[in-house]
Amino acid sequence: MMERLKKRLRQLKQYPSVIIGITLITILIVTAIIAVIVIPYEEAVMLWRGGAIWAESPRNARPTYVDWFTRDDLPRTDKIDARDYPEAKTIESMNGVKEFEFVLPYDYQYDGFPREFNLFFEAEYEETRPHVSVMIRTPDGREFKTDDFSIQRESIRRLGQLAELRRQADGMAPRIGIFRDPDYEENVPLKGEYEIIVSGFLFEEEADINVRAVSYGQVHGFGGTDHRRRDLGVALLWGTPVALMFGVLAAVGANISTFIISAVGVWYRGFVDAAIQRVAEVNMIIPNLPLLILVGMFYSRSLWVMLGVIIIKGVFSPAIKTYRAMFLQVRESPFIEAAESYGTSDKRIIFFYMLPKIIPTLIPQFVTVIPTYVFLEASLAVLGLGDPVLPTWGKLLNDALGEGALYMGHFYWVLQPAFLLILTGLGFAMTGFALDRVLNPRLRRQ
Repeated sequence: MMERLKKRLRQLKQYPSVIIGITLITILIVTAIIAVIVIPYEEAVMLWRGGAIWAESPRNARPTYVDWFTRDDLPRTDKIDARDYPEAKTIESMNGVKEFEFVLPYDYQYDGFPREFNLFFEAEYEETRPHVSVMIRTPDGREFKTDDFSIQRESIRRLGQLAELRRQADGMAPRIGIFRDPDYEENVPLKGEYEIIVSGFLFEEEADINVRAVSYGQVHGFGGTDHRRRDLGVALLWGTPVALMFGVLAAVGANISTFIISAVGVWYRGFVDAAIQRVAEVNMIIPNLPLLILVGMFYSRSLWVMLGVIIIKGVFSPAIKTYRAMFLQVRESPFIEAAESYGTSDKRIIFFYMLPKIIPTLIPQFVTVIPTYVFLEASLAVLGLGDPVLPTWGKLLNDALGEGALYMGHFYWVLQPAFLLILTGLGFAMTGFALDRVLNPRLRRQ
């Protein structure tokens, strides 16, 4: 047995496609393991469903690797927290009122303009809100100052929405007018050391305040971001274990059941075989996708419910006809007649004589069919019938379709999950076809 296995493995080396296929599958499996370890399930769900969590991420930013193919150094997202610069904060008290000032340095060295520039405030007070004003000093000495405003305990000030800054920037968006080099007619960013000066008053003795400035980049993370500022890398990573789990469980549940039922029908013949064949023929005319759409619309969109329906329906799949033809040949083999003459039980003949004889042909079909279920799960998600909780590749495509990503030029939003789906199908298909040529006697090289 071991010698036969070693011989088959040596034969696999003759097919470069199987090496490529196994490499791709290994990469997917390692990615799935890393995703589950680095981002646990509860955290992945919270990240994908949470809106406020991504407040400090840019909206519709391209992946960071896009910058590798451009001449310019595209802006990244930079966060300047006053806690990291304790020397930048000064407070003076007089008559129960505290005057504070933050002078935060920001070294801007990018070849483009930020998408947004926001300030996040955290204030501690009992009743009276702090009053704040903001000024940004450019490397060439220009100053852009806002009007005074009051803040709550947690506040966001979006500088791009302030009319006063737009007026000072000659009608341009503040993110461009502030970071623009005035020596050029066209919009060219001015590189150098900027100062973000936040000053104001605290009206209570125990009151305190902290500020955090965020310059939103044009590129962000390895997967980019979507319209809700979510990091697409979360869905790209977690889509891998979901896709593999769904594909493997569906393939195992459906194919092994079909395999066993075919052998049982062939062995017992008569009514048992006829009943199995009639059920399979009825099942063959019921399409999978419309059935799952009905389940998703009228019952549940849970991934586990969909998986259960696929496995149940796959038990009597068209493959049952193929397996039946194979088992009919095995049943007439001399070793089966010998086992029957020795009084071997029906159960033992089925599971120890018939099934092992055909298992080598089952393995390639099992490997090849996995991408079918992966694409099926993605198709349901694209149609809006995917699991509402899990971040998956199909969910990314559904969101991209709903937001018109291709029309808006956000090609990465569509291409990345589509590429991973193609990669999955390619890896399992190349491996399955090579295994079929090695394990199938009709295709095996002499």
